[in-house]
Amino acid sequence: MFTGNKIWIASNEKRLYLMPRMANRHGIVSGATGTGKTITLKVLAESFSEAGVPVFVSDVKGDLSGMGAPGKDSEDMQKRIEKFGLAEEGFEYRAFPTRYWDVYGEKGLPVRATVMEMGPLLISRILGLNETQEGVMSIIFRVADDEGMLLLDFKDLRAMVQYVGENAKNYRMKYGNISASSIGAIQRGLLRLEDQGAELFFGEPSLDIYDWMTGDAEGRGYINVMNCEKLFLNPTLYGAFMLFMLSEIYETLPEVGDLDKPKMALFFDEAHLIFKDASKELMDKVEQVIRLIRSKGVGVFFITQNPTDIPETVLGQLGNRIQHALRAYSVKELRGVKTAAETFRVNPEIDAVKAIQELGTGEALVQFLDEKGIPLMVERANILPPQSLMGPLPPADMMNIIASDDMCDKYLDPVDRESAYEILNATALEAAAAEEERLASIAAEKAQRAADKEAAELAKAEAAKKREEEQLALAKARLEAQKKREEERAAAAAAKAEAAAKREEERAAAAKLKAEIAERKEKERQEKEEKKEKEKTAKMLQSIAVSGARSFTTTMASSFARGILGSLKK
Repeated sequence: MFTGNKIWIASNEKRLYLMPRMANRHGIVSGATGTGKTITLKVLAESFSEAGVPVFVSDVKGDLSGMGAPGKDSEDMQKRIEKFGLAEEGFEYRAFPTRYWDVYGEKGLPVRATVMEMGPLLISRILGLNETQEGVMSIIFRVADDEGMLLLDFKDLRAMVQYVGENAKNYRMKYGNISASSIGAIQRGLLRLEDQGAELFFGEPSLDIYDWMTGDAEGRGYINVMNCEKLFLNPTLYGAFMLFMLSEIYETLPEVGDLDKPKMALFFDEAHLIFKDASKELMDKVEQVIRLIRSKGVGVFFITQNPTDIPETVLGQLGNRIQHALRAYSVKELRGVKTAAETFRVNPEIDAVKAIQELGTGEALVQFLDEKGIPLMVERANILPPQSLMGPLPPADMMNIIASDDMCDKYLDPVDRESAYEILNATALEAAAAEEERLASIAAEKAQRAADKEAAELAKAEAAKKREEEQLALAKARLEAQKKREEERAAAAAAKAEAAAKREEERAAAAKLKAEIAERKEKERQEKEEKKEKEKTAKMLQSIAVSGARSFTTTMASSFARGILGSLKK
């Protein structure tokens, strides 16, 4: 509760105040589950708002949205109001000027950041890249800058990484070595980040940090509630958002030193999620920003279960401390209680170790800084109740507040102007069109060659067919001519044979005739010879007969002559 230019947080026999000018020395609210940390956070946020200080709170459990609605009266609240004497201080149930944000755009206005705003170093730390891979990431950003390609949303970065990887040999001489393994590591890291919803976080319109540093007509600072119910399940993206916000505030705001009240107060609930499994590079960056952001007039408060959840290098920067109860059921937990107790300035009247274990709900050990920045002695006190709604705001009421917010028109709808992805995509489409045209031309030429070849083969086939037909015709003609010649030869042979037969017959007839003539002549000759012989014989016989007649008797000569003649006749 803001009163007398001081933030009244708790009371025992006296009131305990957080000095606004010491808020930039940061703080921590810690304690076990159910001990009242969320109520303390609300009281702090409401008080800063009343003081005119804009506030940011990360709402991990979804129970901080109630600050946009007035609290509800109850018997328990009346007892607490009476106990603290709040009625005399003008305590009333009231709603505070609240804006609701959500990286995923589901329970608040979307929160976005451009890739260029994050820069290669922050993105490299978020992805857990080593020095070599971080160098390649810087080259990717440099190439995009030199070639006039804006890196705005996540698809721009993905496209640019792929583009540089595919054209690494063209950039190697100018920018240095770009290994395929480094490109692969970056792409794998981006894939993991994308799985957590990075495509929703990276883009436009980018968050203007001054839109979080506004107030209402009554001079109260706006409380910017970031719904992290889904975001905290994705610790890499949660860390990326927190790192971006702290870096953006640090780089945007001017140096102001110590002011009467901070320019802005930041509250990170479940802060252990920010540091869990964080790389050394990320831790160094967070520590650096926490240490230096105080000069910008910004206070950072971490809400967690145990102070040991916060790295010592960061814990040492947190001057204002509110410790709710811790339970020690093991030796390790007892050591944690002792560690938490040892961080307080000793109060002789309080056994801090014992008190931490005995604190009731809404009760805490409180240690703030005085006006000179010196830690006051730890006090055991009860935390004031909040003026706003204890629990979460009904979803319908939240949607009404979001819809009526004057920031809705600016941030609700994403803007996707021409950037690296569109340029590379257009270039790729042009290249694809050119390649398609080239391939089409090659295909046309190939088709033409194929058609020409087919036509040539067809012509060749037709010519071959024609030659074959001509050859067949010629062969047929030859066969016919040969057949004709054969027939002629056969006819000639037949005629010749017939002539030969005829001649043979003629020769045979001639021979027969000749033989007959010769036979006849022979017969005639024989007959002539026989006749001549006969005549000779007759003459001889006649001569013999004449001579025999003389020697023989006429009878014997006659007998002999008849006998001879008879033989001749035979």
